[in-house]
Amino acid sequence: MTIGLHLKKLVPLGLIALACATSVQAMDVGGVNVPDTATVAGKELKLNGAGMRAIVILGKYYAIGLYLGEKKTTPADVQAVAGPRRISLHIQKEINSEEFGQLFITSMNKNSTKEEKAKVVGQTVKFGEMFAALEPVKKGDIVTLDWVPGTGTMAQLNGKKIGEVMPDIAFYNAVLRIWLGEMPAQESVKRELLGGK
Repeated sequence: MTIGLHLKKLVPLGLIALACATSVQAMDVGGVNVPDTATVAGKELKLNGAGMRAIVILGKYYAIGLYLGEKKTTPADVQAVAGPRRISLHIQKEINSEEFGQLFITSMNKNSTKEEKAKVVGQTVKFGEMFAALEPVKKGDIVTLDWVPGTGTMAQLNGKKIGEVMPDIAFYNAVLRIWLGEMPAQESVKRELLGGK
C-alpha cells in the first residue's frame, strides 16, 4: 500500500477524531454553546455548571456558566473558593443596559443581609453605573465577571474590560448570590450552576 493511500485513509479518521474532540469542548445550554473551560489570571478553570435564565414573558434572557478550579456543589463552597472564578453570561436578547444593571442590583440586594449590603454599597453603586454607561447588550454578546485574587472583580464585554475593578471579595460573593442565594434569580439555574439537573 502506498503512503498516499495511507494518508487518504487517515485524513477522514483525523477529521472524525477532531469532531469528537470539539464536541466535548462545550455544553449545549438551550442551543447556546457554553465552553467547558475558561482561563482567568493564567489559571484554567472548569465549567462547574450552566443554565438558561428565562423570563416567562420575555423568553430566553441569557445562558450562564460558572467556572471554578475544582467542582463545588453548594453555594457556601463556591463562595469559599480562594482562587480565581468566573461567571459568563451569553446574552440571548437585546437588553437595555440600565435595566440589566438594575436587575443585577435588585437581585444582589434581595440576597444580601443589611450588613453585607453596607460592606459593599460603594462598589454596588459603581457596578450599576458601569451597566448604565454601556450601549444595550445584544444577542450574541458575552459578559464575564471574574474574581482575580489580589486584584478584585473584573468585568468584560466581549473580551474588553468595562468599569472599574471592585477590590472586595464580599462584593464578588454578593454578585454570585444573584444566582446562588436564598432567593436566586431562577431556582433551576441555581441547581444547574451547582452541577445538578
